[in-house]
Amino acid sequence: MDNNFSLSTARSMDTSDPLYNLRKRFNIPMFKGKEAIYFTGNSLGLQLKNHSIYLHQELKDWQAIGVDGHFNAKTPWFDYHKCLEKSTSTIVGAKKKEVVTMNGLSVNLHLLLTSFYQPTKQSYKILCEPHLFPSDLYILQSQIKLKGYNPKDALVFLPSDENGVVAEDDIYKCIEDNKDQLAMIFIGGVNYYTGQVFNLEKITALGHKYDILVGFDLAHAAGNIELKLHEWEVDFAAWCSYKYLNSGPGNVSTIFVHEHQIKKNPFRLSGWWGHTFKNRFSLQTKFKPIKTAEGWQLSNAPIFGMSIYRASLDLFDEIGMKKIIHKRINLSRYLEQAIHLFNQKSTDVKMKIITPGSAENRGGQLSFLISKRGKEVYTFLRKSGVYVDWRDPNVMRLAVAPLYNSFEDIARFYNLLLNAFEK
Repeated sequence: MDNNFSLSTARSMDTSDPLYNLRKRFNIPMFKGKEAIYFTGNSLGLQLKNHSIYLHQELKDWQAIGVDGHFNAKTPWFDYHKCLEKSTSTIVGAKKKEVVTMNGLSVNLHLLLTSFYQPTKQSYKILCEPHLFPSDLYILQSQIKLKGYNPKDALVFLPSDENGVVAEDDIYKCIEDNKDQLAMIFIGGVNYYTGQVFNLEKITALGHKYDILVGFDLAHAAGNIELKLHEWEVDFAAWCSYKYLNSGPGNVSTIFVHEHQIKKNPFRLSGWWGHTFKNRFSLQTKFKPIKTAEGWQLSNAPIFGMSIYRASLDLFDEIGMKKIIHKRINLSRYLEQAIHLFNQKSTDVKMKIITPGSAENRGGQLSFLISKRGKEVYTFLRKSGVYVDWRDPNVMRLAVAPLYNSFEDIARFYNLLLNAFEK
């Protein structure tokens, strides 16, 4: 089986991969004159070589016509967000009117929770997963306090094993057990720590059975797994654009609000960019929201960041999520096989995959529990030009991004690891 991870075998697999040449469109970090092995696309995606194709135009329009760019730029800034609607809605399985790009992710989650977390004396609790990303936890805690409740009482965490993995049946049992007190279910579509993919369709359906609102943080899901937010009738969601969507550090976020919720016209924090188009610039005394997800906008669009996002979305439009997911499955399976083979050969360090599910049923991330010498393993890899992520006390996260990762990346990783600890 060692031959499966020879560089010649991996390169042959890459040659047969119809998406392999996409890698050439990205700037791969270099290490000692060679391309580094980059497995941290779940944290920050790599830069497209043509990332500035639209940015140059916006800078040119700003230089040439100044404020007139709001209406007379090649892509007018007044409604620049609309040029992202088709692509972002396709990636998550939504209608165009259900999505809008604005702000950063945490800001957007606060805006959505302000609208949709409406606790009552009877139903005030929020169900979430363990190992919730700290920012999400802080957001939930502060929103609960804002509405006059105690987070220690109002937050319900799903039960998990010692690694933070949740058994699927426990999710549904927990919803059933708390159905009378839950105002909301709020879960990361893919858990950032374990890489666990949750069944969003079933969770949403069960929540709705008991009139519980259901929302998701899709930071680790968008551009990674198949999503059908409209069909699944998810109430709301948000995601960043800089992980699997490769738009650059800290760049803009997109929100989803199901059309059923839009029609209800819930309370929201209001700003002028969410006001109806025709008189947005006129002196007004009453906020009249656009009757789409755009009505959640506050400020005018950050054009430069959106332009880079737009360039990345063009690539997703060109390839399509179906092909991207197909390659992700193959890469993830190959990485899993590499870890299993390493464990068979290593007489010292062992790596236990804690991410549940088969390659078909998970995303690009695999989280490993390292038996011992974990920091040593991590430090060795980083010093060898491998980009991986460490989480205390002993978990390492690797993610394969189908647009630029290769089978050769995985074979090089395997051989580095094996040679280092078998000397």
